Amino acid sequence: MTRLPVVTGNWKMNTTIPEALALVDAMLDELPFISPVEKVLCPPFISLEAVRNRVQGSGILVGAQNAYWEPKGAFTGEVSVAMLPGLVDYVILGHSERRQYFHETDADVNRKVKAALDAGLRVILCVGEDLQENELGHTEAFVEGQVRAGLAGVPGLDRVVVAYEPIWAIGTGRAATADGAGHVTAHIRSVARDLLGSSAADGLRVLYGASISPENFGAFIAHPDIDGGLVGGASLRADSFLRIVRQAVPA
Repeated sequence: MTRLPVVTGNWKMNTTIPEALALVDAMLDELPFISPVEKVLCPPFISLEAVRNRVQGSGILVGAQNAYWEPKGAFTGEVSVAMLPGLVDYVILGHSERRQYFHETDADVNRKVKAALDAGLRVILCVGEDLQENELGHTEAFVEGQVRAGLAGVPGLDRVVVAYEPIWAIGTGRAATADGAGHVTAHIRSVARDLLGSSAADGLRVLYGASISPENFGAFIAHPDIDGGLVGGASLRADSFLRIVRQAVPA
């Protein structure tokens, strides 16, 4: 099955509204015309509406970086999945930074995934192991556990993308290889096959996301089991993000 590549720019807690719009404007002459690749921009919550309005009609999609599972209530500072339809196409859930710094559990991530899908959103589910798990040789088992927990009770994968983030390769000076990452992404798809069948798993797009740059992305996207990238810091520079997206165009 041919899977449409997807490249997502996760801006994290960066850019004011004017800076977000300037970054979008620096890409608008080219980004909409790089195809066939799905392009997703994920600015901070404060910029979602402005960015959405700026890319309207361009084919560029917009994503939120997080969401809460309850539709409303006394949850100060949270943004619910019910607030996002019409504003975004995607929502990133279970990012390694949310798990590490905000102590999100697999059960939390699963509740968010199901609530987001119920709200009609598309989901980018993030999974990945830290250095200790990697060095102990637990990568496959650890990632499989996150996938099974995150997708528990999910009836289908047509609106789900999984992003593999080897945490040990983010900002540490240690580098993952395309073959190593591809082995894990292939395992993720095999877990999805066991959960929801071959048809769903064959169509599931699995991304790589750890210290992606224009210099290293080509090797990752060339791997047959890697369908795109979840790009962090390199997505904050228009030229580097455009170079990465260009590399995702199928040969």
